[in-house]
Amino acid sequence: MLEVTDLCKCFQDESKYGRVKAVDTVSFTVEEGQFFTMLGPSGCGKTTTLRCIAGLEKPDSGHISVNDRVLYSATKGISVSANHRNLGMVFQSYAIWPHMNVFDNVAFPLRVGTRRRTNKTEVKQRVERSLEVVGLGHLAGRFATKLSGGQQQRLALARALVIEPAVLLLDEPLSNLDAKLRESLRFELKRLQRDQGITTVYVTHDQAEALSMSNEIAVMNQGRISQIGNPFSVYLEPDNDFVADFVGLTNFIKGVVTETSGRGGTVRTTDGLLVVDSMVDVEAGDECVVSIRPEQIQVMGDTTGTGPNMFPGTVLTRLFTGECMDYQILLGTNTIRCRTSASERFSTGKPITLSLPAHHCIALRRSMIGDGQDTSR
Repeated sequence: MLEVTDLCKCFQDESKYGRVKAVDTVSFTVEEGQFFTMLGPSGCGKTTTLRCIAGLEKPDSGHISVNDRVLYSATKGISVSANHRNLGMVFQSYAIWPHMNVFDNVAFPLRVGTRRRTNKTEVKQRVERSLEVVGLGHLAGRFATKLSGGQQQRLALARALVIEPAVLLLDEPLSNLDAKLRESLRFELKRLQRDQGITTVYVTHDQAEALSMSNEIAVMNQGRISQIGNPFSVYLEPDNDFVADFVGLTNFIKGVVTETSGRGGTVRTTDGLLVVDSMVDVEAGDECVVSIRPEQIQVMGDTTGTGPNMFPGTVLTRLFTGECMDYQILLGTNTIRCRTSASERFSTGKPITLSLPAHHCIALRRSMIGDGQDTSR
């Protein structure tokens, strides 16, 4: 459905560095009906990539096509204007017309530009259909300024859907909503996308949104894609320490690879040897960081446990979050974050044993994330 190849976009920087690459040779494809998310921190290039697809920014090089129709090609000299791309876009600010009612806001794209000749009967039918899809049919006559934040978000979505776009582009559409409303609208947005079969490209910095809504995620960093995969592989099998650190919460334990065996091996840390079942881009003798998620660590309330990947520790601090207990555990020189169910409570200062299952441990090449910083992220 959507193909982006070697996309580059630079901006002029007033500092001594001159031009800065906001998007650096980004490539990906989105299949028909798929929910594809670009995830990353502020300034990573995800919104610029989306705006290039929409035609709101002109790339410096690369190729963009939808349904085999070329929208941009530097080599062929093609650059289709935004209003001729048939792409729906929902902005972070919604960009709703305050002087119009709900119906007229949704009808607006059908009354301007190349669609202005759409007859009144068809406009009415398409607007009513779009409003029903997002659950605003009963508010067609209400002015946009009288809507709640969640209703305004749905209105912006209906306006994007009314043109029956080939691809729907969403730029952090839930970021202006409170936490509880944002969580409920995730379900509604995913349901709508699935029921309507809309090919969707979604931009967010929120890992929970990306993991819960996406068929596929592209994690971006400094203008490049660090990893593309489904939510399970991105979270459980990160390709590098940036992805492990950014997507969710993880522990990093520094070490040196002492031996390899198949996909796994052994890592020597300051607190002992760690057996790992997965190694990414490291070999014997390499410095590395071992990543393991807090919920993957087993906490035992005694200090008698022995065996591979079992370490004695002491509870430093604990937090009750409602759904779980969140601990900081001191293991010699390393401080580890781990989580247990709310019913398993260990007091501060209590000696315990931690088990770090080898099948959850991943040895990754050490870079800026794993070097010289806290092991618990």
